[in-house]
Amino acid sequence: MRLIVFALMAVTFLSACADNGLRNLQSRGNGPDQFAIVPAKPLEEPDSFTALPQPTPGSFNRTDQRPIEDGIAALGGQAQSPNAAVPGRDAALVNHASRFGREANIRASLATADAEFRKRQRRLTNIRIFREDVYAQIYRREALKPGTVARQYQRAGVPTPTAPPPRRRRR
Repeated sequence: MRLIVFALMAVTFLSACADNGLRNLQSRGNGPDQFAIVPAKPLEEPDSFTALPQPTPGSFNRTDQRPIEDGIAALGGQAQSPNAAVPGRDAALVNHASRFGREANIRASLATADAEFRKRQRRLTNIRIFREDVYAQIYRREALKPGTVARQYQRAGVPTPTAPPPRRRRR
């Protein structure tokens, strides 16, 4: 009997050592969000101090990070405001992509739907004897199985790259 109790205690203590990392979807307190903090760009000395623009309080600073505009410029595009019209060279692509309709605030609606989905799933996942990855547990039914999907595409005649064979369980 002592051996069984000791084994259960050992398993309980070892399961507490798991590192969930970023896979834990639950907030630990009301502290700052480390992903919302963006460092400023380094200061630059202008060519001429007399040619500086007038300060605009409450507006963007030259050293403020602008990740979207910076990403567009890094990929060779031209930064423009999000509400600007689609350039003529991209109009055909946008029309074809939105031929079945599109939702203007798709990110917000998907975030709301995902939060509701996680809330519904969390009701069933609160009580656990052993700690489990909450992310994997909630999205288990939503995950794609690569071998199954590859076989479905191959049966449909779509050329697919070869996939590694499934791992066999050891006996």
